[in-house]
Amino acid sequence: MEISYDKKYNIAFIKIQEKTSKVETITLSDEVNIDISPDGKLYGIELLNANNQLKPQDNELVFKDTVTGKKTKIPIGIS
Repeated sequence: MEISYDKKYNIAFIKIQEKTSKVETITLSDEVNIDISPDGKLYGIELLNANNQLKPQDNELVFKDTVTGKKTKIPIGIS
C-alpha cells in the first residue's frame, strides 16, 4: 500500500495494490473516487480536497495494528 499527496492539486491517493488489469473509476462524492476492477478488487482511493478530509493530527499518519494495539507514527507534511 502507498499513500501519495500532490500539494499543488491538493489530492491524496491511497494505492491498495498495483493495477494489473483495467480499472473503472467510480465517483462516490464530489471529493472521493475509487478505482475498482471488473472482478470487484479495489485498487485505489482518491481524495480530492485532501487537506480538509485528512486533517492530520500533529502532522503525522498513524498505522494501528488492531490485534496488538501497536501504533506506528509517520510524520507527514499536509497542511
